[in-house]
Amino acid sequence: MNVLRTAALLFAALSLSVLPVAQAHDHDGKDKHTAKELKVDIERHQAMAAAHQAAAQCLASGKAHAVCQKELLQACKGLAIGKYCGMRHAH
Repeated sequence: MNVLRTAALLFAALSLSVLPVAQAHDHDGKDKHTAKELKVDIERHQAMAAAHQAAAQCLASGKAHAVCQKELLQACKGLAIGKYCGMRHAH
């Protein structure tokens, strides 16, 4: 398993243990998600955030964009849609 993906999943798991579970609401105030669905959403967002943080650190370390992008794609496999792990670049 890719190191970045492992780190992202570990980060998500550890973060869940300290975050309160909130309720997702529609604009009319009604719950849209079950507690289980909300937990899965939180885990996915945290894993994507960890993958993006690792990509930022990769770029900051001076590695080539292509190398960091390849690592990001591996870390985000199955988490997000598209080749940028849910983030669109302006450049």
